[in-house]
Amino acid sequence: MTRILLLSDTHSHIDNTIIKYARQADEIWHAGDIGNLKVTDTLKEIAPLRAVYGNIDDAEARKEFPENNRFYCEDVEVWITHIGGYPGRYDRNVREIIQKNPPRLFICGHSHILKVMYDKKLQLLHMNPGAAGKYGFHQVRTMLRFQIEKDQIKELEIIELGKK
Repeated sequence: MTRILLLSDTHSHIDNTIIKYARQADEIWHAGDIGNLKVTDTLKEIAPLRAVYGNIDDAEARKEFPENNRFYCEDVEVWITHIGGYPGRYDRNVREIIQKNPPRLFICGHSHILKVMYDKKLQLLHMNPGAAGKYGFHQVRTMLRFQIEKDQIKELEIIELGKK
């Protein structure tokens, strides 16, 4: 069993609450718009980190992290990208690939809107953890945590970090 903390759109913000939840995870996944790399450096000290860069991230972040990160966690194929859309409205940059070769779990950020949806057509679970940072139009800062055990995604929880 692997316990995952999923966050996105930190925009250079990290605080003790994010760190508290990070310490409870086996892996931390960041879906882009990291901002200052002190965020990911801090998270990497706590647990293994998988991340992608987002549209606000600079050359330093783009050198350290890919635009797309596709991997297996246990028996679940995962694809993380920053701008990906959601079922029925996938971004044009991922649409063809996701239709030809869908992962089991598709994760993106960018919208600052927490959204978890099942795509019946492609048989994949889509997750967007919302925004953990203080920059943007969202009112409440959010993250997700869940577990992957073999080929099962379970124990999904929304973490509200409070108002920005």
